[in-house]
Amino acid sequence: MSDSISRRGFLKDGGLGALALALGVEIRFAEWIPEGLVPLAYADEGEAFVLQGKDGLKVLGDRPVNAETPPHLLDDEVTPTSRLFVRNNGLVPDLARDGTADGWTLTVDGEVEKKLVLTLDELKAKFRHHTLHLVLECAGNGRSGFFPPVAGNQWTYGAVGCPLWTGVRLKDVLRAAGLKRTAVYTGYYGHDRHLSEDPEKVVISRGTPIAKALDDHTLLAFAMNGAPLTAAHGFPLRLVVPGYPASASGKWLKRIWIRDRVHDGAKMTGMSYRMPGHPVSPGTVVDPSQMEIIETMPVKSLVTYPRSGLTVGEREGRALAVRGFAWSGAGKVSRVDVSFDFGRRWRQARLKPARNRYGWQRWETTLDLPGKGYYEIWARAQDRTGEMQPMVVPGWNPEGYLNNAMPRISVTVGA
Repeated sequence: MSDSISRRGFLKDGGLGALALALGVEIRFAEWIPEGLVPLAYADEGEAFVLQGKDGLKVLGDRPVNAETPPHLLDDEVTPTSRLFVRNNGLVPDLARDGTADGWTLTVDGEVEKKLVLTLDELKAKFRHHTLHLVLECAGNGRSGFFPPVAGNQWTYGAVGCPLWTGVRLKDVLRAAGLKRTAVYTGYYGHDRHLSEDPEKVVISRGTPIAKALDDHTLLAFAMNGAPLTAAHGFPLRLVVPGYPASASGKWLKRIWIRDRVHDGAKMTGMSYRMPGHPVSPGTVVDPSQMEIIETMPVKSLVTYPRSGLTVGEREGRALAVRGFAWSGAGKVSRVDVSFDFGRRWRQARLKPARNRYGWQRWETTLDLPGKGYYEIWARAQDRTGEMQPMVVPGWNPEGYLNNAMPRISVTVGA
């Protein structure tokens, strides 16, 4: 069921009464439910198919494989490899499946003084290693919340994670190559195969401004959580470009091309990973020439405990522990607030600092729910720039990118 159903129609059709009857409890603070919002318990459509080989991920597509992680499985400060979402544009290359880097090299060329061709062993030996706690998030995370609906993987909250990445700084490699003054943008190329199996077709080739490539936190990563990258996550080498959409963090790398202009590779032009340059009304057809490349990701948060749909006793509801994470492409999150009465009142949560810039921050609080009934718990983060999560989807776009509306879970207090 779509959350776009109007509250007026929902109430008129007896939706709240039917839901209360089904739950066996009162819908607490029902008079404060915002226009256009349907309670989670009413909209729930049940569990999705589970991907084999991953710990509870839900498959959204199998060619290519795309799968997200339910929020309650993202409660670890360091996201386990088995619980990191999978976002592919093509097919996993054979070399990644074989798990060997024999014969593999990374080429760095273009607007550089010296072309580099490095094996994995040479990359590891010549450059200092760094381990950083970095958020990786798909630009389409939250796409299922858009109305009218848009095409593409219908991500809810789970196309995000924050593992520990180990690798070398991209800037150190670029300095070894010697950037020319004409260097403007990067463009990456990987070994992934096109869905058509045509070896001449490029699956995806995106890039970033040189300034972002020179950020201390932009890595050429060869390990995640202390182990070599898995096939699904880019073995033997991938980019990790924190604060930008995950599409900038190319997997199965074979080449980084330094350009004297904005990169125009596959999925860098047209509508791909772009937003309208000005606000548009829902359903608007936007001319591709009016679309702008997505760079910094917005402030977001996630409720990871308790699991949505939980039923507790009155005593537990009087001291209900609630926690999650918050992050922003702009860096530090300054505060997180939590509400259980549909946003009428807010409680500031305790917020831990990040391990490093671009890592997510743990927030937690204890709620005193006032008696039996159905509740929704909402979280709202604000970053150091003053940007705050909106209550609803923050403006429509034809590709369903950058939905950072406040996350919510449902809790029922019973006898």
